[in-house]
Amino acid sequence: MNITVVTPTYNEAENLPKLVSALFSLPLDLHILIVDDNSPDGTGQVADDLARQDSRLQVLHRPDKMGLRSAYLNAFQQVLQNKDVDILVQMDADFSHDPAVLVDMAQHIETCDVVFGSRYVDGGSVDERWSLWRKWLSAFGNFYSRSILGFPLRDVTTGYRLWRREVLQAMPLDRIRASGYVFQVEMAYLAYCLEYRISEVPIYFADRRWGKSKISFRIQAEAAMLVWLVWWNYRDIRKNGQAARLIKTP
Repeated sequence: MNITVVTPTYNEAENLPKLVSALFSLPLDLHILIVDDNSPDGTGQVADDLARQDSRLQVLHRPDKMGLRSAYLNAFQQVLQNKDVDILVQMDADFSHDPAVLVDMAQHIETCDVVFGSRYVDGGSVDERWSLWRKWLSAFGNFYSRSILGFPLRDVTTGYRLWRREVLQAMPLDRIRASGYVFQVEMAYLAYCLEYRISEVPIYFADRRWGKSKISFRIQAEAAMLVWLVWWNYRDIRKNGQAARLIKTP
């Protein structure tokens, strides 16, 4: 099973070498695509240096900070040109997603179409150092989105995901409009509406070890409003809950 990990970066020069080393140490047939938005801290140069050392790593340079949606959609388009790739992975570069869990997630995708790393199924959790306010905000954001969209995924904002190539090829990705963290919600909802088999695997979501977090209360407040647009934009393909049976947890 040929797996390509797609990792968008912006100011992740400190994290990137450690992440690449951790990923390539896994017992998987794995390649990495770094999508760097012209990071001022030199992340792009670090990625190029790593790519020269290992041909399994490629770098997609973009001229400016263009957002999560276009980073992933540009990367998906590039990776899917390689017919040898079976699985595409979405993964953050800041070690909030444990690379080691990828082995378990890869096993689960053998029996489904999409695997989500979930903080909110049994066995999942968030960093114990989070404040009560941050824990509540994250949990409420998921509850809010799930309630509006009416689907039973427990973690709709997770950025740790595995997709079968044929799923991404078949999905109408040109319809994706949300940027930022609502992009994750929209992708999950579209997959649900199209009745793909989704599995949620528990993960521990750690706070970043190095670098500065890019999420803010303003970003989360904007996301709350945009969830309603996601609901509206896919009213033509909603299946009125018929897909609920296709979502499972281990």
